[in-house]
Amino acid sequence: MDKQLDWTLTRSFLAVAEAGSLSGAARALGMTQPSLGRHIAEIEASLKVTLFWRVARGVALTPAGEALLPHARAMRDAAREFALAAAAREEGMAGTVRITASRVMAFYTLPPIIADLRRKAPQIEVDLVASDETENLLFREADIALRMYRPTQLDLVAKHVMDVPMALYGAPSLLKRFGLPQSLEEVLTFPIVGFDTSDLVLRLLQRMGHPRQRSDFKLRCDDQLVHWRLVCAGAGIGAMQRAVGDSEPAVIPIAPFVYLPALPLWITAPQALLAAPRMRFVFDHLAAGLVKPPIPA
Repeated sequence: MDKQLDWTLTRSFLAVAEAGSLSGAARALGMTQPSLGRHIAEIEASLKVTLFWRVARGVALTPAGEALLPHARAMRDAAREFALAAAAREEGMAGTVRITASRVMAFYTLPPIIADLRRKAPQIEVDLVASDETENLLFREADIALRMYRPTQLDLVAKHVMDVPMALYGAPSLLKRFGLPQSLEEVLTFPIVGFDTSDLVLRLLQRMGHPRQRSDFKLRCDDQLVHWRLVCAGAGIGAMQRAVGDSEPAVIPIAPFVYLPALPLWITAPQALLAAPRMRFVFDHLAAGLVKPPIPA
């Protein structure tokens, strides 16, 4: 290698590898495509390898590029951890941050991330609001929110963290009585835990060409945690985030042929608040922890 590799070049390589094109990577990084192209040429010259082949709709990694990709991702993770560790020691970190998330997210996903946050920045106080209602961030009902949709309010910073995969689940006791469904039509003959006031499932079935009415679901509950416990108890089949359902011993996944759209997960906060070091630290910590959950201490 001719010189020490610049992280900026590695970041550009990683962006192109994950976007599959120079144009997509340039948009993600806020760069021009020619500048990004120069970065790729420079890193290839420095490493003396070819990292990408041109294909019909962009670029593809060469074997050398494939081999280097995990190391580039490790560098990104290390850079993120370095920045978060430095931010945790900034002045003005003390104070309260109010976080809101759905009851399922707050119960199953956030506790280890917040525990890790408390270890790294003990001077930050956290209020966690577990609610399926939409708090208004601009009126400071919460400082940072996790949403399963893209916020549209002005003056909010919104970052798409990931798409949360969903699946159908049922308790073994229920499946022993009804068997495993082999088609969507069979699924709809099973007891299903529906929703009371929400029409989410009804709208989904309408789009799938199988319209149903609220009365078709003989058991209904809007509370997400109670809804899930009913599924685990064998009262009916239901949908859940795969990270939750796959780790629940009381149920098994069923009907993989039924397509359930993934839930987009966004983290959002008022732009003005993120000027405060503790707000920015918590925002970045949550975003990183949701993508790569922390290892328990």
